[in-house]
Formats: sequence, C-alpha cells, structure tokens
Amino acid sequence: MKEINITLPDNSVRTFLSGVTPQQVADSIGSGLARAVVVAKVNGVLRDLNHKINENSSLELFTGDSPEGHDTLLHSTAHLMAQAVKELYPDVKITIGPTIENGFYYDFDLEQTFSDEILEKIEHKMKELAKLGQEIIRHEVSTSEAVNIFGKLGETYKVEIIKQINPDDTISMYKQSNFSDLCRGPHVSNTSKIKHFKLLSTSGAYWRGDENNKMLQRIYGTVFSTKDALKAHLYSIEEAKKRDHRKLGKELKLFTFDEEVGPGLPLWLPNGAVIVEELENLAKEYERMGGYDLVRTPHLTKGALYEKSGHLEHYEESMYPAMDVDGTEYYVKPMNCPHHHKIYAAFPKSYRDLPIRLAEYGTCYRYEKSGQLFGLMRVRSLQMNDAHIYCTREQFKGEFLAVCNMYLKYFEIFGIEKYSMRLSLHSAEELGNKYVNEPELWLETEKWVREALIEGGLDFEEVPGEAAFYGPKIDVQVWSAIGKEFTLATNQVDFAVPSKFNLNYIDEDGESKTPLCIHRAPLGTHERFIGFLIEHFGGDFPLWLAPVQAVVLPLSDKFSDYAKLVVKSLKDDGLRVKLNDRADKIGSKIRQAELEKINYMLIVGEKESADGTVSIRKRFEGDLGVKTLDQYKEILNDEIKNRRLAHRKETATETE
Repeated sequence: MKEINITLPDNSVRTFLSGVTPQQVADSIGSGLARAVVVAKVNGVLRDLNHKINENSSLELFTGDSPEGHDTLLHSTAHLMAQAVKELYPDVKITIGPTIENGFYYDFDLEQTFSDEILEKIEHKMKELAKLGQEIIRHEVSTSEAVNIFGKLGETYKVEIIKQINPDDTISMYKQSNFSDLCRGPHVSNTSKIKHFKLLSTSGAYWRGDENNKMLQRIYGTVFSTKDALKAHLYSIEEAKKRDHRKLGKELKLFTFDEEVGPGLPLWLPNGAVIVEELENLAKEYERMGGYDLVRTPHLTKGALYEKSGHLEHYEESMYPAMDVDGTEYYVKPMNCPHHHKIYAAFPKSYRDLPIRLAEYGTCYRYEKSGQLFGLMRVRSLQMNDAHIYCTREQFKGEFLAVCNMYLKYFEIFGIEKYSMRLSLHSAEELGNKYVNEPELWLETEKWVREALIEGGLDFEEVPGEAAFYGPKIDVQVWSAIGKEFTLATNQVDFAVPSKFNLNYIDEDGESKTPLCIHRAPLGTHERFIGFLIEHFGGDFPLWLAPVQAVVLPLSDKFSDYAKLVVKSLKDDGLRVKLNDRADKIGSKIRQAELEKINYMLIVGEKESADGTVSIRKRFEGDLGVKTLDQYKEILNDEIKNRRLAHRKETATETE
C-alpha cells in the first residue's frame, strides 16, 4: 500500500498509508482531539471522519464548537432522534429532518400525539442509542435502488422525495445499526460523539408546507459539543420565552387578535397604539430633517396598476384575490410603490426638482399562508415605514448612503449593537422569470450599490439570488439584547419600474430622462418592528416609548385629591400618567406597577400633599428622593426629549 502526505492547516505534513481516515489522523495527533473531532474537510470538501483518503491531500479537522462541527452534530442528532422514534413506534413514517439555527427538527406521521412525557421517553432512548457507539456509515445508491430500499421499509414519504430526484443522480444514505435515512451529510462517524442534546418542543406541520396535505408532528431539538454550551443555550431559550412578544403583548395590553376579525390582522390596543404613534413621530422627525414629503394613498386600486408595475406577474401569490367592482378588478394594496409612482407623475419634473422623497405610513395587505402567521412578525395587515426616492444617477450614491446612515441612527436610538447588511443580488439563471430581464442594468446597479457601501465604510455580505424582482437591495438583520436575530428593514434599487410608468424628468440639456427609484423602509413595518422592540427591551421600554410613563400612588384615600391634581398637572404637560387609587397597601401598588413595567412611581402621602411634592421611585433604580412637580417634570422631559434608553443615566442619543 502506498504512502500519502496529509497537509494540516499549520502547513505541517504527516505521512500515512493510503486509505487513512480523518479520524485516524486525529488519533495520531492526540487523544483530546480524537475525542472532540466530529467532521473533516479534505481538499476543501466536508467529509465524514471515516472517509478514506487515497491521495496526497490537505486536511482540516473540526470539533463540535466550530460552525462546521456544530452543523454536523445537528444533522447527526436529528437522525438519532428519528432512529429512537422508529424503535419506540415501529409504525411511524419518517419524513424530513433538516437543521435550523442552533437546532434541528424532524417531521413524523404517527397517530399517537407526542406529549411531554413521550418526548422524555424519546430523549431517554436517544441516550441509550448514543451510548451504544453505533458506527454511522455512508452509502451511495442509485435512485431506483433507493426507491426499492425505502419502499420495502414502507417509508412512503421517502419514496415520494426520491422520485422527484433526477433518475441519473446518485443518492447518499446514512445507516446506523438497522436505521437508514437519506442525507447529503456529512455525519459524525459514531453515535458516541453525540452527548449533549435536548428535545425542546413539538408542533404540527403540513407535509411539504402545503395545507392541503396531511398534518404531521414535528419535534424540535438541539445539541452542543459541551454541557456548558447546551446549558447556556437552554437558558437563552427560557429568556426568549419570557420576552416573547406574543406573551408580553398580552400581559402589557399592547395588541390582540380576534377570529371574527381574521387571522393575521392585529388590533392595536391603546397601549400599543401609543408605541405606533411614537415610532411614526420619530420617523417623521428624521424624514423631515432628511427632506422627505408626506403623502397619502388609497387602500385599494385597479388591477391594471399592478399589471403595469409587475406585481401581478411576480407577486400575485402574496396578494389578496381581486374583487369585482362594476366589472373592474380591484386589489387591496400589497405595497405603496405604484401609488407613489403615480404621485411623482402627477406633474412634470425638472432635474432641479430631484431628488424627490415621498414618505407614507400606509396600511398594506399581504396574503400570508395561515401556517406562516406568527404574532406580529408575520401578519396580513401591516403599516410600513415606507418611502420612495426619485433621483438621478449622479445623486444615487448620496441618497442610498443617506438611507443607510438613517438605519445607523435608528440603531443608536434603540440600542441595537449588533447588525449586518446583506447585499441581495440577482441570479442570471432567473432573468425573465424571477427577475426583470435586463442583465446589463442588473450588473450596473449592483455595482453602484456595492461602491456606495464601500465608500460609506459599511460592512456587508453579498447574497446571490435574493434581490427584488426589479433591482438589488440591502436587507438589514439585527440582533436583540439576548442575541435573537430579526430581519428588520430593506433598502432597494429600482431601475425597471419607473420606465414602465413613463416617469421622467427634463435634464439640464433639455432631454427627457428616467429617474432611478430607491425603495426604503428603515423601520420595516410597525408590526414586525414593535414585535422586535418588545423582545429587545423585554417590555421595559425607554420612557419616550412607554405606553404609561408614570403612575401616581396615594398612600391612602385621604391623599386621592392631591394625587388627582398631580395626574392632571403631568397630563397637561403631555405626559402619559395614570392613577392607582385602589384601596391596596402601597407595597401591593408598587408590585403592580412593576408587573406593568411602568418606569416611574410617584408616591404621595401627607408630607407630599402639604409640600406640593412627590416621592419618586424608578423601576430598577429604587427611591430617587422627593422632588417638586416642576423638578420631576424637568427630569421626565429631559429623558423623553433625548430619547434616552431605559435605565441609563447618560444620554444615549440626541434628537437635534
């Protein structure tokens, strides 16, 4: 048998006999690595640890705490879970088991419902199977062989999947003991490497996401390379549950849904409406400084407008069906852009008029499948922080960067410390189908956006195949205070639709030109952004955003009249204040205010009534002493004016 050279990442070279596996290389390096390694990269390609290397090769070894290793653990644990379910319930039919961020799931067809007790039983069986040290072996078969294998096993869902694969393709399978499953891999080489896992929850899921198909049962789980990493992740899950916007939205009386109104159609309660209003005020303030003009457009429009814009061609499945009005089709609007194009076209434009920036807080309606609806994050009625900028090519970079800088200002205001910008590009294969068929304009506008981001010193990553149908876009991802990722906003370039609407301006040479259009929504929709803010702040909103900014607490009924005067005085100054004059003890009133996450508690008794003062208690900070009403108003107004973040003594951001 010949000898081969294995080059490691530090450029050291080790000699082995042909047919050596990555696991054997790890064994030769040290026992610690041999135990921790879960996957390898051979000549830049991820491989199983029992993959045989027959030629001189480069080799990287990954432990479970690396992205490559963690993903491999997730894949392998999903298969281990399916094996456990199959052993406990032989009649179950298995479907698919992909990985998701920090987790995995598997869908099963089984009549018996997966209860919490059954999850514990499955997890116990998984631990038993893992400890057996089952070898996990990769096999490659033809599609016909795969159909035969899974057909004999009675796995009808697997057969359906295989039959949709090109008959000439080779299919990879993984087997551990008597359990086999389809998977591209790679997987760990032995189940003993799967140690620190947890099954988390169950849910229903339609086969292939189609509500016309059978409802399956989905089990979610996670796995990590160490006990501490698993423990930290489970803690973050519990913290996320406490901050779940659906839970807090109900507790804080921010919004509600009603079946008679319809799924995905939120009703904003008074407390939630305050937050919506404050966000609009913030956006209007910065847009006024940025030279935007507010416009208003109707909620429904003739279908011909969406034919012209291309939305019916590219977006109809996300629109509500047409309604017939006197023989003409009308649609409720899924977005504001076509209406803004009509506003731009209402009067002739000169190059001196550009850029024109039109902003609107219009309500749009989009049909989301019922299985995709999720609290405020996925809804059917949404209010967009929307605007369209019409500019010349020379003005484009400056306008595009101004929008990106507006994002950064908002991030500062809301204490968003981690974010990323993704430059979403077109895919040449989808031109004329998913994307407007203008290959040269695609490349040109993508180049402009890329140059603008680089010149602005903004970090970004490029993602092919994710552009809007009419041009490239920037998608903004943000992370909440507990590290949960959200898609927040978008900044899109439109080089195609303005010409469809015959939008033009007269340039300095007297010639008619078509403007570029930038679609932007820095705060996304109010629904999604407020859902994010609820979880980001855990319901503890900064004072300027809080639905109730202060509560007045009289020590007894004797001081109710003075308490009412305090409330009136503060309300007259535009502050959001309420009175709790119930006959409860003061400790109970304070606890109630804490539960309602009210920033300031103003306690009034005999001394305060006599002196015209209030005793101030602040959430998370405790007693702040006694102040006159004027002194207290000054404290509040300063915190509100500067939009100071909650529980910070220094000004986080200035509005002017």
